This record gives sequence, structure tokens and C-alpha cells, in this order.
Amino acid sequence: MKTASSTLINFLTAARASPDIQLAFADCYTFTLMSGTTLTYTNADVPITYAGKEFLANGPLVSGLKYRAATGLNVDRQEITVAARPDDLTSGAAFLVALRDGAFDGAMVQRDRVFFADFIGVTLVDGVTLFYGRVSTVDEVGRTKAKLTVASELVLLDIDMPRNIFAPTCLHVLFDLGCGLPAGAFSTNGTIGAASTTSLINFSGALAAHLQGKIVFSSGANAGVVATVKYAVAGASLTLMYPLPETPAAGDAITVYQGCDHTMGTCGATFDNLANFRAFPFVPPPQMAV
Repeated sequence: MKTASSTLINFLTAARASPDIQLAFADCYTFTLMSGTTLTYTNADVPITYAGKEFLANGPLVSGLKYRAATGLNVDRQEITVAARPDDLTSGAAFLVALRDGAFDGAMVQRDRVFFADFIGVTLVDGVTLFYGRVSTVDEVGRTKAKLTVASELVLLDIDMPRNIFAPTCLHVLFDLGCGLPAGAFSTNGTIGAASTTSLINFSGALAAHLQGKIVFSSGANAGVVATVKYAVAGASLTLMYPLPETPAAGDAITVYQGCDHTMGTCGATFDNLANFRAFPFVPPPQMAV
């Protein structure tokens, strides 16, 4: 059951008395990233101010998130499509690039429908929340649009239990709260060398430990972009897992973070962090006879 204010209920009740009345309404979408960044967009052709936030009309176009009401504990999963231009930015990076690089992983998504007494964007009556959930998977990212699957909060009940899984590799994400390591202590600052491409970064500060790490671009055409390192040649170059949206230029500033294969050897030898190693490498495989 969706809740609405008495003001909106009275407005809709009065509208029902006039069958031919035309209601003016718009959908407003709010993305709240794990970093705390809030992005607000509307499908209207004018910006809308609602609930203390301004919903942009010149940003990415969002479609999807149908209204659904049901009983039980079934997870409501829906697909949305986001169309964005190269100049639609998120924390300095293009919207679709940030989406591809994981900036929207776990992001909260909310769809509100707001009503107006006269024209869209003029006299606001109130709004109602039609969907609230989180990004579940990024299904497709193209040059102009992306498809996402969002799920209601009940998706949290799908988490495997018990919480501790007996696996040979560490369950922590490098530099997260469980890992406990400061990312800055394992980073290298520098600039890109000449003849770099969208897939190969010539960098004299490259380390073998940068394998499976990430590069953060802080200047140039790719400012704000985060890329994953697929191969590393110490003192020479870094090969990226996915090509950059723009060709980097010599002198562009970057920060490169070391990577981790989540094994006990790397945790001890590279990071000296065995105290926080969350894995069970000595558990025998299930098929082993006793």
C-alpha cells in the first residue's frame, strides 16, 4: 500500500468527480550512490522542485519502474533504461562511464510521481513514491544508453546464509572496512607517458603489484574515470581491462592503486594484513575422502 498526504488524496478525490479532467503529473527519479552522491532527474521538459530537491530536465532520460502491489516476500525486480549524453556527468565522469565502472553498484533508486494543479512545473500539489529499491545488476552499457535491473529492498533477504562462507580466497574487498587497509598507502601518483592509447597506459611508475588494481584519472579528457588494470609491466605500462572513453594525452594525472588476488600469500607478502584475512585456504575440498 502506498501512502500519500491528505493534500494529494483530496486533490485526486476531487479530480475523480470530473471524468474528463486532465491531470498534470511527472515522474521524478532519485539515484543515491554508495558514496553519498545524490542524482535527481525528471521525465518532464522543465525542472521540478520536490521534497527539497531539484530534479533536472536536461539530464539522462530514465524510463521504467512500473507500479506494482503484491503480498508476500517475493522480490520485485524491474528493468530500467537510462539514455545519457557524453556531457551528462557524474562526479566528473560521463554518466554511462561511471555506470560501467561500478559507481552505481548498490545505489538506491526511487521513483516519485508528482502532481500539479495546473501545468507541469507550476503549482505543485504533492507526490507519492511508486518504487524504492536498489540497483541489482547492470545488464548492458552502450554508447548512448544502459539497461539496469533494480530490485526492492526484499532482495536483502536473498543473501546467502550463514554469513561466513568457507572459501580459499578472502571475502573482503580490498581497502573496505573488513580489509582495514588505507588505500592511500598503496597508491602511486604520476602522469601518463607518451603514445598511450585507450587500452594501454605507458607509465614509468607501473608496478607488478598494480595487477588487478585500478587507475583513477584526475585530469585530461578522462578526468573522473576509474579503470581496472588487466596486465602490468613494471616500470613500463598498464593494460586496461576495458578501453577508455577518450584517448589519454601525455601528462594526464593519474593515481594507480595496487590490486589483490585475495590469496593468503598476497595478503601476507604484499600487504602484511593476515590479521584481517577472511578465508579458509586449508579446508579440504568436498570430494576428499576421510
